[in-house]
Amino acid sequence: MNCPNCGAPIRLVERLGYFTCDYCASTYFPTENQDGVRVLGGKSSANCPLCRIPLVTAMVAGTRVLACERCRGLLIHQGGFLTTIRALRAWSSAPSLQPRPIDTEDLQRAIDCPYCQRRMDTHPYAGPGNIVIDNCPECGVNWLDYNELTRIIRAPGIDRRRWE
Repeated sequence: MNCPNCGAPIRLVERLGYFTCDYCASTYFPTENQDGVRVLGGKSSANCPLCRIPLVTAMVAGTRVLACERCRGLLIHQGGFLTTIRALRAWSSAPSLQPRPIDTEDLQRAIDCPYCQRRMDTHPYAGPGNIVIDNCPECGVNWLDYNELTRIIRAPGIDRRRWE
């Protein structure tokens, strides 16, 4: 990736989720999508469990995740999952969305972990949003399909920021 200001190569400041140019000292912040995901690029060795293309590095609320650029799914380590959800729900200013019922067909799907290739556990998520989540207990990762993060963030609850 090159600097939008001068054209020189830019480097990722990983822990902060932005790029900097060592030549002209400018910074570049990739834009967030509607789920609050900032795609940073850089293909990983893990493939999307749905699309089978390499996942790329991304950031969500300061947490490093892997994202699929095609289906927009997210792979997030369980260690950062709860902290990220709590932060995003606390910062959310979007109106609440009433959770829709779980589609029982979602519970029947079978996807493989991008790391170990074992079948992931598929079950209702115990938190807000009424979604079906896939996780690999061996590798300690959760897979979220597109829009599931938004459904969790915007589900009603007292832990959401109130803008009145």
